[in-house]
Amino acid sequence: MTPPTSTHHTILTGDRPTGPLHLGHYVGSLRERVTLQQEHRQYVIIADLQALTDNAAHPERIRANILEVALDYLAVGIDPTLTTIFIQSLVPELAELTMYYLNLVSVARLQRNPTVKEEIALRGFDRGIPAGFLCYPVSQAADITAFKADLVPVGADQLPMIEQTVEIVRAFNRTYGGTVLVEPKPLLSRIMRLPGTDGKGKMSKSLGNTINLSDGAETVRDKVKKMYTDPAHLRLEDPGTVEGNPVFAYLDAFDPDPDALDAMKEQYRRGGLGDSTVKRRLLEVLLTELDPIRERRLVFARDPEQVWAILRQGSKIARSTATKTLDEVRQAVGLDYFPTD
Repeated sequence: MTPPTSTHHTILTGDRPTGPLHLGHYVGSLRERVTLQQEHRQYVIIADLQALTDNAAHPERIRANILEVALDYLAVGIDPTLTTIFIQSLVPELAELTMYYLNLVSVARLQRNPTVKEEIALRGFDRGIPAGFLCYPVSQAADITAFKADLVPVGADQLPMIEQTVEIVRAFNRTYGGTVLVEPKPLLSRIMRLPGTDGKGKMSKSLGNTINLSDGAETVRDKVKKMYTDPAHLRLEDPGTVEGNPVFAYLDAFDPDPDALDAMKEQYRRGGLGDSTVKRRLLEVLLTELDPIRERRLVFARDPEQVWAILRQGSKIARSTATKTLDEVRQAVGLDYFPTD
């Protein structure tokens, strides 16, 4: 994930607080945010309103997970003095922007969004799709444009969301004139997708095939031990398949010694290397990466009020910025009935 180095960018990224963050989040975005915050203006949203679109009956889960997500952010090294971390519902200007944008996109277009279609199928909504869930790409467009973010870190599966935001920006600027809204560009992660530990698709909270950043060493050990590998690699001497093997995908993402990893892959392909040996290497690599994160997380978790204070302050800063954009949008639409000085 390498943005141009010659220009200062504004970045908007974030997560829905629907459960603990995992290694997929970490390699796909979190550790890149730590780097990006050094050179660019970065906003990180905890999207609680979007989380409610498929969790409306259980708001208590969302509230509890806000703190858990914030702890993960701080533990991996996202610095609130460099990055504005905020809660979506504490910036009500985003909801008003969403309403303006809903008038610029059709239901049919939302239904064609590949990311939305995939998520609808995953959740089994069929024809009982909550309207809020169908429209959450519009809410994301509001999040992005409120801060005039020109770069949005995403995985390949989220590219349709950025495309839809660009369509909304162009429709708004064309309809109301001027260039109030900024078109964002996607910033693709180096590792596009980390497979689940079960080998079935991507790592996903809803599928229960994750290794979480908050998992203890014993839990990580147990999950690695049970990981899917090559089902045809039954004996030590059998040749094994590296491609599509989740253990090697994780090693590609985390092993700091690529030469040794290449040698291990060649031996696995030839035969003579057992899955247990490969998993031991993966466990060693993961614990080296995760132990410091878990230790920092425990420190922050001892003072939850400090974490909430960070979120309150970040939300105030975010609201100040979003208010300025909303004022410009109201003026463009012609709804600035009582303009402020």
